[in-house]
Amino acid sequence: MTQHRVVLLPGDGIGPEITAVTRQLLDMVADRHGFQLDFDEQLIGGAAVDATGEPLPATTLEACRSADAVLMAAIGSPRFDSLPREKRPESGLLALRSGLNLFANLRPVKIVSALIEASSLKPDVINGVDLMVVRELTGGIYFGQPKGRVEADGEERGFNTMTYSASEVDRIARVAFELAREREGRLCSVDKANVLDVSQLWRDRVDAMAPSYADVEVSHLYVDNAAMQLVRAPRQFDVLLTGNLFGDILSDEAAMLTGSIGMLPSASLGSSGPGLFEPVHGSAPDIAGEDKANPMAMVLSAAMMLRIGLKQKAAADDLEQAVDRVLASGFRTGDLMAEGCTPLGCQAMGEELRKAL
Repeated sequence: MTQHRVVLLPGDGIGPEITAVTRQLLDMVADRHGFQLDFDEQLIGGAAVDATGEPLPATTLEACRSADAVLMAAIGSPRFDSLPREKRPESGLLALRSGLNLFANLRPVKIVSALIEASSLKPDVINGVDLMVVRELTGGIYFGQPKGRVEADGEERGFNTMTYSASEVDRIARVAFELAREREGRLCSVDKANVLDVSQLWRDRVDAMAPSYADVEVSHLYVDNAAMQLVRAPRQFDVLLTGNLFGDILSDEAAMLTGSIGMLPSASLGSSGPGLFEPVHGSAPDIAGEDKANPMAMVLSAAMMLRIGLKQKAAADDLEQAVDRVLASGFRTGDLMAEGCTPLGCQAMGEELRKAL
């Protein structure tokens, strides 16, 4: 029997609730398809700060490096906001991405027919949307040096450096080109080349790679126009390629096309080693422990883990189809609630997903 070692990072807030639901479903599909998942729960984020004083303990990073895949819930809480930045939960996630060299973040955005009325946009605008945001994850302004806060000219000044090397652009562009080739063959690269030198380099490298992918249609948009087009005519997009900062913003904007950020999974991948799979949403500490969380994005992240990280396509299909069946039956958590539907809490939604399997 094939065995896969999976590190689980339940994190903070609603994280442990949605992790518990997802683990049960993963055990079901693993048993059905004849493979074994060996889970190893580790600390990250606020839970790790409370236990060890560090948002990413060395033991957690080492466990993740030796795993076949890493499945994380969500981290963060306002109660840590007064800590130095390097001690805050979010720094643990950045350190994990860097420590695993996860440079490519994939965020699929696909409209579910049963939820089309949940979007704030008109159905005729979003019907049929199926796009993938490919975001560079370990470079750009979040990691550029120098950065900091200094006293200058009699006042405090803050600064960050936006920087990309040609090789960093090439490796993320290659991921996007390959995905576009597997999908509809359309790649839109997002930058701010009319203002930023780093964006002009980005655009030049994408154009230099394009001849190697003659079957992929390449276009470019400035980031402000891309943000507008995502809400004006999102069906025009197949694969969106972006840097770290622009991708952080645009992927969350694209997420809301579906009506709830609580429905969207993501994958973060490197050239080798385990991938990190996590829902796009946050830890929602305001509803933690109240059985109100939507577990769907975590379940769909687990499906991405099965499909991409563990090469268990049939099991991934099972999870995704269970989500579709439950939603088509009219069951909803509070963030998705609509007239005529049945409201459920996190645990009850998990039970319906188990029945659907």
